[in-house]
Amino acid sequence: MNNDSKRTLFAFGNAGFSKYSLWLLLTIVLFGSYACAPSSEMTESSSSMDKGITPKPMTQVEAPSPDPREGLKAGLFDAGEASWNLNMVAQKKPPKDFIGVTNSDLAFKGNYVFQGNYNGFMVWDISDPANPTLVKDFLCPASQSDVSVYGDLLFVSGEGMGGRLDCGTEGIDKEVSQERLRGIRIFDISDVENPKYVSNVQTCRGSHTHSVLDDPRDDENVYVYVSGSAPVRPSEELPGCTDVMPDEDPNSALFRIEVIKVPLDNPKEAKIVNSPRIFENLDPAPSHGMSPADKEEIREAEEQGKYVAEIFGQKRVVPDRYAKQMLQSMVKQRGGSGEPTAADSAKLRKNLSKIIEERFGGGGDDPMAERGPNQCHDITLYPEIGLAGGACEGYGLLLDIKDPAAPKRVDAVADSNFAYWHSATFSNEGDKVLFTDEWGGGGQPKCREKDPMQWGANAIFTIDENNEMDFQSYYKMSAVQTEQENCVAHNGSLIPIPDRDVMVQSWYQGGISVFDWTDPNNPVEIAYHDRGPVDSTRMQMGGSWSVYWYNGNIVNSEIARGLDIFKLEPSPYLTENEIAAANTVTFEQLNPQGQPKYDWPATFVLAKAYLDQLERHNGLSMDKINSARNQLAKAEKASGRKRSGMLNDLADEMKSQASSSSQSDKVRKLTDTLEKLASK
Repeated sequence: MNNDSKRTLFAFGNAGFSKYSLWLLLTIVLFGSYACAPSSEMTESSSSMDKGITPKPMTQVEAPSPDPREGLKAGLFDAGEASWNLNMVAQKKPPKDFIGVTNSDLAFKGNYVFQGNYNGFMVWDISDPANPTLVKDFLCPASQSDVSVYGDLLFVSGEGMGGRLDCGTEGIDKEVSQERLRGIRIFDISDVENPKYVSNVQTCRGSHTHSVLDDPRDDENVYVYVSGSAPVRPSEELPGCTDVMPDEDPNSALFRIEVIKVPLDNPKEAKIVNSPRIFENLDPAPSHGMSPADKEEIREAEEQGKYVAEIFGQKRVVPDRYAKQMLQSMVKQRGGSGEPTAADSAKLRKNLSKIIEERFGGGGDDPMAERGPNQCHDITLYPEIGLAGGACEGYGLLLDIKDPAAPKRVDAVADSNFAYWHSATFSNEGDKVLFTDEWGGGGQPKCREKDPMQWGANAIFTIDENNEMDFQSYYKMSAVQTEQENCVAHNGSLIPIPDRDVMVQSWYQGGISVFDWTDPNNPVEIAYHDRGPVDSTRMQMGGSWSVYWYNGNIVNSEIARGLDIFKLEPSPYLTENEIAAANTVTFEQLNPQGQPKYDWPATFVLAKAYLDQLERHNGLSMDKINSARNQLAKAEKASGRKRSGMLNDLADEMKSQASSSSQSDKVRKLTDTLEKLASK
C-alpha cells in the first residue's frame, strides 16, 4: 500500500465520520484508481448545421440514433469521441507534475482559468479559446484542491491527510502532525504568474469543498463556507476539535459547517467566525439498496471465487490487488514467506468483513445512525435571491444566507432514490433548484444498462413563495456506459440562454450533457460530448469532473486528460441568436458554488433570440414573426433617429400583440428590449 493509502487509513480509524463519507473514502482506497490520459483527435458524430434551421420545441428533440456515445473506442491518447451540437475547440494536457494526478474543479477570473489538481493548481490563459496557454503550475499537494477566486485572492481546499502547511510534496505519514494542512489555503494572485501563499485557516474536518460569498452590504470582507467531510482531527493536532455528539459537547465538530471571514485588506487575519449547525433535528434519510447491475456483479464475483465483503450493510467485491495485499499481510503475521496458502485464503474469506470493519470503521453501535446528515458536500450560494442550496449527504437543504455569517436552514428534502446529495444549481429566476446525486462516490460505473435512471441522477424541485421545495422530475444522461467507466451526476452550471434554463453538466466518464430544464417536469438533452473509456480492461478514473459556461466558452476539467474548451453549435433546439445573446453576458470572475444572476443587455441578438423562441412555441403567427424580423433587420442597418423611430414602431406593434399571444410574457420582454434599443 502506498503512503497516500496509508494516510487515508488513518482517517478511517477516527470517530465522527458519517456512514456515506466512510463509504466514499473506502471507495477511493479500495475501488478507485487514477490514470493520466492525453488528448485525442476528435471524430464528430454530427454534421455542421446551417444558420437557417427552424427552431423546434423541446417536445420535438430528435437526438442521433443509435446513440454514438455507446461503444466508443477506449484509450488514453486515441479514445473515440462523439459530439452533438457541441464543438471542441481545444484540448490541453496538464504539465509534468500534474500528469497522472486527478484534476478537480475550476474557477475563473478575467481571461484566466484556475484548475485544481490533487497536486496543487494550474492557471490557464484562455484569451484565445482555441489555444489556451499554461501561465502557472503551482505544486502544493492536497485533496481535492477545489478552487475559488475573489478579486486578487485564490482559495484552495485541503482535506486529505497528506497536505502540508509548507506545500511540500513528501506528504505526512503520522496520525498527528503539526505540519498538516486541512482547511483553506489563501493565495495572493495580484500577479497571476507568481501566486503568493499568504495564509491558511485550519478546520477540524478539513475542506472537501468551499463556497465564497460576497455580501453586498460588506465591502471589507468576503465569507467562505467550508464543507468538511473527513474525520475530525485529534485535538492534539488542532486544539478544540472533538468528535463526540453535540448533545455531549456543544463544541463538537460534527453536524456543522464553518464560516470563515476574510478581511480583504488583510487576508492573513482570516478566521472562523461561526460554525452553524444547519443539520439539527433531521431524521435519517431514506436510501436504496443495490441496483440489478450491482447484484449481478456480486453474483458473478462469488461464482468466480473472488473476495466479497459486507461493508456498511451491502456486499462489495474487494479488488484483487487489495485482497492480495491483505493475504500477504496474513502470511507475514504468521511468520511465513512466499505465496499465501489455501488456509490463508479461507481465513481471509471468513474474516474479511471484520477486517475491513476494524480498519475502516462503521461497525457496532453508530450514534449517528439515528440522525440525519452531519456534513454538506457542496453549498451553492445565490446571493441575489438570498438563498443557498446545500447538497448534504442524505438531504437537499435550502438555506437563508441574508446574514452571511449565520446561514439558516429554511427547508430540507430527502429522496430514497438518492444515495449522496452532491451539488445544487438554481434556475436563473430562483424559482427552481436542481440537486445532483453522486451515487457510488464518483469512482464507480453507475450508468450501466440495468442501473435505474432515477439513481445517480438529478432531481428538480420548484421553490414556492414560502421557500418550500416541491419535487418535479429526474434527469439523467441517457447513454449506456460500460463497467470500465465511472459515471454519475456531477458538477455543472447554467448557460445564460435568455428566458430559458439550460445547463451544461459533467458525468465523469459519461461525458458532458447539455439539457433544457425550463419545464421542470420535462428536462431534455440538446447537446453532448463523450469519450470512450480510459481503459477497456478495467476501471480507470477519468472523464469530466466539472464543466462550466464562462464568457462564451464551455470549459471542462477532464480528470485524466487535462483541460477542454467547447463552443455551442446552433441547432433547432438552441439557435445562433440564442447562443449569441448568451455570449453578451460576461463576468470578471466566476465560482462554481457562487451562482450569479444572469441579466442580458439590450442588443439586437437578444431581440432576435426572443423572436426565435416565439417561433419555437408558436407565440405569434409566422407572418407576424417574419415581419418583425424584417423590420428589425432594417433598423439594425439604420442609425440615429431613423433607427430609434423604426424600433419604437416595432415595439408598439409588438406591444399590441402581447395580450393575444400564448407567450405574452415573452412578447413583453421583446418589447422592452426594443424600447431600450431605441433609447440608445
